[in-house]
Order: sequence, then structure tokens, then C-alpha cells
Amino acid sequence: MANGNDLFDDEPGKPEKPARRQGQRPAEGGGPLGGPLTRRKFLAGAGAAAAAGAAVGTGATIGIGALGGGDDAPAVDVAEEVDGITLGVPAGRPVSQAVVKLNVNGRDHWLTVTPNQSLAEVLRVQLGLTGTKIGCDRSECSACTVIVDDVPHNSCSLLAIREGGKKIVTIEGLEQGTELSTVQQAFLDNMGLQCGFCTPGQIMQATALLKQNPNPDEATIRRALSGNLCKCAAYPNILASVRAAAESAAG
Repeated sequence: MANGNDLFDDEPGKPEKPARRQGQRPAEGGGPLGGPLTRRKFLAGAGAAAAAGAAVGTGATIGIGALGGGDDAPAVDVAEEVDGITLGVPAGRPVSQAVVKLNVNGRDHWLTVTPNQSLAEVLRVQLGLTGTKIGCDRSECSACTVIVDDVPHNSCSLLAIREGGKKIVTIEGLEQGTELSTVQQAFLDNMGLQCGFCTPGQIMQATALLKQNPNPDEATIRRALSGNLCKCAAYPNILASVRAAAESAAG
């Protein structure tokens, strides 16, 4: 997980760099932009990667080859150089960072991610979409449910680096302007929550169910939401909320 300070400070605790004399060359090594790798340089690399992807039609993921990586890190297929910066590596070579384009709630975002970062972490930390809750962080409670290409998934068990090019919807993406979605409104009207921590996951799972089956019976609702745990045991009201949402959409 990212340290909270990292969100606001590019290089916390680092002393100021002495001024470079005229004609002096910058030190080599470190990140792909020269010198130690910092969050600021990653962001710069992300912008350049977007340009590279548009120019060569690389798809959704571009590795930053200058960073190296472990033997078990996934590889990418494209090597491209922009302004002297290598934004990819040949197939078969691992990377420790990659620039991935995630389509979240209808908007494209170019993000720098590591091979082991979960989609839930990237949504919360890098995009600030904290409606997606991390409960167990092991795909047992489904509080982190999001919809990917119309299918509900536990985002704590999805690797962000693999989700490029897919359509991702979070709880924040259900509202239409200032209006709640039918399912959100039904949960509000029927008190389908207590502490509310599991509620975003319950709503996302119910939304996916009703899109596939607009008129489910109670057994179908129970089966679809069986993986979404509620520690407050608000299950009767959750079932009532989903039934009400189905009736509202039908009527």
C-alpha cells in the first residue's frame, strides 16, 4: 500500500539538489529519466507512454524497460523510444513497472502500476475512488466488488496490469448526474445497510445481476449475492432492496 505522504510529496525528506554548473552533464543511472526514480518521473513517463501508445498502436499496456524487474514479473510486447526514454521491452523480458490505460467509469486513465498491484489498490490510492472497499483483501468478503466488462469481480484479486482495455465500473460510476441509480435508491429506501462498509459491493453485485436478469426470484438473488458478506447481518433488508430495485425497473 502506498504511504499517505506519497500522495502529496514527490520526494519526502530529500535534501535540495545543488545547482548544476553550466555545461555540467547530469548524473546517469537510476530511473528512465536519469537520476533516482521518483513519483514525478513516473508521471512524466506516463504522459510519454500515452503518446507512444497512440503513435504505434500498442494497446493498453506499455512496460518501462529501463526499470528492470524480477524473473516472475509479466512481460510486454512492445519496445518504443520517445525522447531517448525506453517505454517498453521486447517480449520475454520482465518489467517491474508498467504504464497501463484503465477505462474506469467511462474515462481513460494512464497509470503507472507494479505487476503485483491489485485493481482495488489502484482504484483507491491512485484514482481516489474510495467507494470500493477493501475488507478481507483475499477475495472472501466481496466488499471490493466492481463490474468489469459487465461481470462482477472482486477487485482485490484482480491485477491492475491485466485490466487494461476493459470497461471498469465502480460504485461512483452508477450515478447519473445527481441521481442515484435504481439499485442505489432501492438500498436507501429499504435500509439495505447498517454500517455500510459492505454496501458498495452488495450494490455492484445486484446491479450486475439485474442487468443480466431483470426479474430474478429470491433464490436467484440469494445465490448471486451469496459471496457478499455482511457482518451486520442486514440480509433481509438487502434482499428486499434488490427485489424493490427489480420491481422499480420493471414498472
